[in-house]
Amino acid sequence: MSLCEHCISGVRHEGTPEGKFELIGGINTYVATPSVDYPQDKVILYLVDIFGVTLVNHQLLADDYARNGFKVVIPDILNGDPAPEDALEPGSKWDFMAWLGRHGMETVHPVLDKVIPALQASGVTKIAVLGFCYGARPAFDLAYKGSVSVVVVSHPSLLQVPADLEKYLAVSKASLLINSCEVDQMFPPEAQAKADEILGGGKFTPGYERTYWEGCVHGFSVRGDMSNPKVKAGKEGVFKATVEFLRKHL
Repeated sequence: MSLCEHCISGVRHEGTPEGKFELIGGINTYVATPSVDYPQDKVILYLVDIFGVTLVNHQLLADDYARNGFKVVIPDILNGDPAPEDALEPGSKWDFMAWLGRHGMETVHPVLDKVIPALQASGVTKIAVLGFCYGARPAFDLAYKGSVSVVVVSHPSLLQVPADLEKYLAVSKASLLINSCEVDQMFPPEAQAKADEILGGGKFTPGYERTYWEGCVHGFSVRGDMSNPKVKAGKEGVFKATVEFLRKHL
C-alpha cells in the first residue's frame, strides 16, 4: 500500500468550524448539521484523507455541505493517529511510510462497522459516502458491501485499476461520481480513461459521472491553494458537482 507526494502536501484553509464533535457508535465524530429542515433519514458519511478529522479543512468542507441541506458526519477512521499537520510543511521529516504501515484498511473498517449501524439505529436509511484520497478506498469497499446508496470520490487513492472498477460494475448498486484532476499519480489519466470505459456510456445503470479539473493536482479539493485560480475553480467545481450529484441520487 502506497500513496504519493501530493497526499502529504497542501494548504491549511482559514475559517471557524461550526459543527461539533460527538460519539457515534462510540467513535469520535465531527457532525455538521443543517440549520434548516433536512431529511432525517439521509446522511453524508465523510471519509477523510491522512490528515484526519481534526484538519480544519475537512470540518469547514463538511459545514459547507451542511449549508446545502445535508447532515454530515466525519468519523475518526484514523483512530486518533492522523498525519501531523506540520507534515504539510516543506522539509518535514515525518515518517510517512511508517504511518501508512499502521493504517491498513483492517484498521478502518472496524470503525465503520460501529458508525454505520449507529446511524441506522437513529433512523438513517440512505447514506452517501464521500471519500477523499485515502478515504476513497473504504468508500469503494462500502459500495461493494451494499452499505451505501451513493459514492463520491475525489482524487482517489489505493484503488486497483481496472480490478476495482470492474468489481464496482459487477457488484455495486451505488451511483458513483469521481472527481479527477490533471496531475494525480494515484489516479492518473489512464485510470480516469479506464473508469469511463468500464462504467461510462450508460454501462453502470445506477449512474456514473466523472469531473476533470485542469491545472489541479492530487488533494486539490481539500488542501488546494486557493490563491491559484485554477485550483480555486477546481475545488469549487468539485463541491458544486458533488452537491448536484447528491441531490440527484441521494
